[in-house]
Amino acid sequence: MGNLIGEYYCKLDAKGRIMIPTGLKKQLPPEANEQFVVNRGFERCVALYPKNEWNSIAREINKLNRFNKKNREFQRYFFRGASAVSMDSTGRVLVPRSLAAYAGIEHEVVLFAYGDYVEIWDKATYENLLTDEPEDFANLAEEVMGDKEQHQDDKDVS
Repeated sequence: MGNLIGEYYCKLDAKGRIMIPTGLKKQLPPEANEQFVVNRGFERCVALYPKNEWNSIAREINKLNRFNKKNREFQRYFFRGASAVSMDSTGRVLVPRSLAAYAGIEHEVVLFAYGDYVEIWDKATYENLLTDEPEDFANLAEEVMGDKEQHQDDKDVS
């Protein structure tokens, strides 16, 4: 699993391509071989996966029981719109028009890299998403990570 990090401000060109910033390119796993899958992300962004990471995620999703209706719905929605793309010789990656429309991306974008993939956001949408960060983030951190500390304390006592 990768550990991509960073926030990069870019522009979508007239053909729907984004230049991958050098700082992000240096973090890409060599086994991705400049191959990616772009897909619908959560909260109306586009997800950009290095191909090797996508393959790993797809294997896990394909293990779900297809006889379960919720699993089928999840699989259909997750894979809907997924497209294989390659980085061109100048370091650009195509964002298919249907995915750009889904995320409301027109020109200015933010690439938000974390974990094993990159979220591609319309700049205004991304900035609006994070406007209530200080108070909400503290509450979210406590809710999401608080139990881990408690469980770790329990282990230390034993």
